[in-house]
Order: sequence, then structure tokens, then C-alpha cells
Amino acid sequence: MKLVFSLLFLVLFAAESFSQSTNDILNLLIANKTISQTQADSIRADAALLQQQTDASRKSFFVTAARQMQLTGYSQIRYQAFQDRGKHNSFDIRRARVDLKGSITPFFSYRLQADLVDKPKMIDAYGEIKLADYFSITAGQFKIPFSMENLTSSNKLEMIDRSQVVEALVARSKDVIGNQNGRDIGIQAGGTFLKVNNAPVIEYRIGVFNGSGINVADTANNEKDISGRLVITPIKGLSFGGDFYKGLDKAIKPDVAGQSQTRNRFGGEVSYVVAGFSLKAEYISGKDGKTNRAGWYAQAGYFVIPQKLQILGKYDVYDPNTSTGNNISTNYVFGANYNFNNWSRLQAFYTIRQEQGPAIANNYMAVQYQIGF
Repeated sequence: MKLVFSLLFLVLFAAESFSQSTNDILNLLIANKTISQTQADSIRADAALLQQQTDASRKSFFVTAARQMQLTGYSQIRYQAFQDRGKHNSFDIRRARVDLKGSITPFFSYRLQADLVDKPKMIDAYGEIKLADYFSITAGQFKIPFSMENLTSSNKLEMIDRSQVVEALVARSKDVIGNQNGRDIGIQAGGTFLKVNNAPVIEYRIGVFNGSGINVADTANNEKDISGRLVITPIKGLSFGGDFYKGLDKAIKPDVAGQSQTRNRFGGEVSYVVAGFSLKAEYISGKDGKTNRAGWYAQAGYFVIPQKLQILGKYDVYDPNTSTGNNISTNYVFGANYNFNNWSRLQAFYTIRQEQGPAIANNYMAVQYQIGF
């Protein structure tokens, strides 16, 4: 009899998994006096519990639509406390993003991502044709192939804030073209070559872009900007690479209306991740018109509790004009991340800021809670 109930339970759970009605089956068994009402209720309760456990362990769910697609998203709630008396300690919603991905065929995929904070805007909107591992084409609005930290998704960053030089020279908050979330509109080719233990050794990307940022046509000139990236991973956990960006932008103070200025960047990076330890460093230089800029950072982290508690530290330097002195800013950042699970994380960091010249009381602390779906 126990074997009968076990087989019955498995059949009913399978039916539930395929969205078939189980109540009719159970009611029929009760009517035929095969099982009692109490036994049927017990089977329903056990099946519901097992279904909940199965759903909780799943990493992704698909949206019901004409074609299979994946809907994800996350929000980041931040609290900042400033040493500067002129700034107010405050909570804010840092990001609130909805991300839609899908594949129409094994070769064609797409992505739409929007940020709903402040003024809602489209962040990513592109399609990709992957003909082989070594060659794919991406067209639309997406991240430019430049900088390891820029290409790291905001919900995967090990620290709350990106480095100074990335914010200043990779189409983010302090770039001359304004904050474009590290993205632009254009077309890109990329892929991977060679594999060791099923992991790619060489990765490349090269693209042509407007150079004006997100959600706008080219507003600077008729020329197009070019960006490229090459990363080599000789052994598991160790990678190094370089990138370039060559373009033009509207002159900040043009002598002639519509005049453009140089906007070039070069970068190099290294990353080493083994067990619970990580070490990452990046150098970027840029030229905007006649102004040369440069900066670098080195970051180390270690998981004190595997996959849960990670401590980190970063040395972050930026020079906004290498031709003049007394203007370098240095950040010392240290703190920790705690991952509750794969969709919920708490981050806390303190930043000591030092500028050449007169001392400024501008250290700050940031705590950020991230939750996703």
C-alpha cells in the first residue's frame, strides 16, 4: 500500500509540474474508495510543499509570451553619510532596473533593459547574431567594449562605486559627453578563440559608435568613433588585456560653431581570481581636446566566509589634467559585502578621499542593499 501511495504521489506531482489538474484525479480516487479524503488532503499538502521547494531552488523563470523570454531586474537602495557638513546624510534609490532577454533562434538573441529611477530611460536595446564562438555581431545600444570595470554589470560590482578614472573616461558621470552609463549606439563584432579546459583563451571585441551616448543620434559630427578590446586568459583565473577608443566630440569651448575635439582613450588591465581571493587592477589614459587625463586603481578582495562574506580594499588614483600639478585625487576604499543568497546582497564601504593641495573634509560612508528577481 505504501508503494501505491508513493507512485500516486509522483504521478500527481508530475501532473502538477505540467500544469495538469490534480484535484479531478484525487476526487475520482476518493469516489472509487481507492483512497480516503484524509489521504487525499495529505497528498495535496505534500505535493504543494515539494513544489514550493522546487520553485525556490530554480535560478530562472520564463515569462509566458509568444516566444520564450527571461525577465529579470534589481533595485539598489543606498544610504550615504558625509564628513562634509554641507552635504546631507540621505537614503536614495540608486538603481531600479528591468531587464528583458530572449532568443528567437539559436543564432539570434535580443535584450532590452530600462532604468526606472528619476527619469526612466532605456539602457540597453540591441540584437545579437552569433554565427560561431569566434564571430558574433551586436547592433543597437549597449556598453562600449572598453574597461573591465565598465563592462561589469552594476549588480555584479564588488564595490558600491566604480573607480574615479572609469567614471571620468568611459562615458559615465564625469566624462565630457555626460553620463551615458558606459554605453553608446553602434555595431560591434566579437568572439572568442582557442579553448583550454572548455574556457576561452582569447576574447576580442571591436565596434563603431556614434560617440554621443545613449538614446540620441550623433550630435557631434559626421565621423564615427571606434573602440576595441582584447583579453587573454592564459591560465584559469588569470587574465590581462587592453582596449582603445578613438573618437571626436563637440568642443567644450569651440572657436567655430560645430567644431569637434579629440576624445581618445587607452587602457590596460589585469585580473587574478583564485579560490576566495581576487586581485584586479586597471590603468586608463585619455585625451579630450588638448587635455590629457589618466588614472588607475588596484583592488583586492577575499571571502572570509565562502560565497557569503567578502572583505575588500581599493587604491584609486585619478589625474584630471596631467599637464598641471597639484590636482591628483586619491581614494582609499575599504569595506565588505554580505550575500544573503544569489538575489540579495548588503554592501558597506568607507572612502577616504585625499586631494593634492588644501585638505578637504569629504570622506564618506555608503551602505547599499540590493535585491533582485
